[in-house]
Amino acid sequence: MHNTLTNQTKLTPTIICVAESTHYLVGAVDDSNNLVSLNQQNKITITSSLIEAKNYLRNHNIFNATLEYQTAYDEMCGLSPSAPCRQMISF
Repeated sequence: MHNTLTNQTKLTPTIICVAESTHYLVGAVDDSNNLVSLNQQNKITITSSLIEAKNYLRNHNIFNATLEYQTAYDEMCGLSPSAPCRQMISF
């Protein structure tokens, strides 16, 4: 699997990093922009580094993913949340 996972809906492998956080969320984003699990326990995987996140995806035969950086600072200050920064990465 390179860019998307196929099931009944289009799923895009995704790694989410939240500003000032010490972990990364790893899963797939569906057509409704929901982060869903890649494992059978239906739990989002949490890793402590980007290297671990990429290795987790490699172990699932996924070699491309969207890397998304999010921040909660705008919401905490009462502003509208800004769009997340996204980049497609290969590993």
